[in-house]
Amino acid sequence: MQDLKHLSSKKRFFGFSFSRTSSSNRRLTASGDNVPKGMHPPTGKRRERLKHLLLFLAIVLALTPVCVLVFQKAPQAFKGAETLIRSRLAPPPSRVEAARQPPADSFETACLLLDSASTTGERLTALTTGGETVNYTIHADLQKRVHDFMTRYQVPYGVFVAIEPSTGRILAMTAHSSVDSPWARGACFDLYPMASLFKIITASAALETKRITPETVVEFRGRPYSENPRYWDASPRGRNNRMDVTYAMAKSVNPVYGRVASDIAGKASVMELVQRFGFNQTLLANTPAKASRAGEPQSDQGLKLMGAGLDHEVKISPLHAAVIMAAIANNGRMMSPSLTDRVLDGKGAVKETHTPRELRRLVSPETAAALTRMLSSTVTSGTSRRAFHDRQGRPRLKVDIAAKTGSIDGSDPKGHYSWFAAFAPIRQPRIALVALVINQDRWRIKAAQVGEQALEEFFRK
Repeated sequence: MQDLKHLSSKKRFFGFSFSRTSSSNRRLTASGDNVPKGMHPPTGKRRERLKHLLLFLAIVLALTPVCVLVFQKAPQAFKGAETLIRSRLAPPPSRVEAARQPPADSFETACLLLDSASTTGERLTALTTGGETVNYTIHADLQKRVHDFMTRYQVPYGVFVAIEPSTGRILAMTAHSSVDSPWARGACFDLYPMASLFKIITASAALETKRITPETVVEFRGRPYSENPRYWDASPRGRNNRMDVTYAMAKSVNPVYGRVASDIAGKASVMELVQRFGFNQTLLANTPAKASRAGEPQSDQGLKLMGAGLDHEVKISPLHAAVIMAAIANNGRMMSPSLTDRVLDGKGAVKETHTPRELRRLVSPETAAALTRMLSSTVTSGTSRRAFHDRQGRPRLKVDIAAKTGSIDGSDPKGHYSWFAAFAPIRQPRIALVALVINQDRWRIKAAQVGEQALEEFFRK
């Protein structure tokens, strides 16, 4: 290698040359003083040409900033002019171009028409401004039963979404607020603290890596509903609480799932499942649903809080939560949610029909089956037992249900958040649902009660 200090020759850029200044260069004065020998001031026509040249150079220098600004703005100006000219001169769109436009039954359009839809048999229909008929996937009786139930108990804020697991058809989507009516319009798509529904993701992370089975026993200290992860680690001296993960899921035991996240699954596995379940990304692009959020924990205690469902910044929309429950019921396959079954044109001919579309696989069929086993005891002996049994302990419904509850305080809107997510029957599920009720100073009803009303109506026939 050649030493850099010996590289004295310099390369020239092609097309450019640089002149050196010389001490012999002198300033020209008006009187002609100090004029070098052989040089004379221009006279006559040469002098006039020089004046014109200097004037031209002065004008160029003065206009340079303006030209730079014009060139900077030119692309936007040309684009605007092009748009204007095309809008004035372009012919009406052909049939092929019109077919490329968003369909009349797009999710958002169907949402806007839902309030004005009328009941046709057991389904809802609505007319577009173009004369098309939208046939909804919604079951009118189910939607009415749930909405009337929330209205009767004057819930401050309540949301409900139900989906057919195998197809993604939305069977019900409604919301009600006794304190803020406009809130209900976007309630199914807004974000709320996920609470203990996140334990499903925690369990999935450990099941997918085969680090637990539904029978795995976890030791911990503290009370089952403790919210302080500093006291959850098992004591080496013994005398710890011991509980299997299935019973802990039914009872929503925080220390168990906090330890499953941090000591069994690990942060990498948990965050991988967070991504797979659709957080921090545009998952439901065909809907107005906001992207669910779940930031990476920065400490072991933060990971425990997330795993137990106590991280208030882990937020999800009711629609996304319902899609997740439907995916577990569908052997781990997440289907794209659809609000319309078919669309008829102005003459009554079928223009579009719903085609089931798989978004992704959340978990393996084996993990989905294990999760179903773990969720099956929530209704029979867990946190939602009271909602599904009478005072004598007799079940209100003759159908097997897999479910999960969640409970947490929130601030937007302010109140106590009660979640209920479920699917049924456990074998060959026909419906997956999510209910969220936000109570304030006075408790009205819990989300599990909304779920019980929905399932009772759905399986009534």
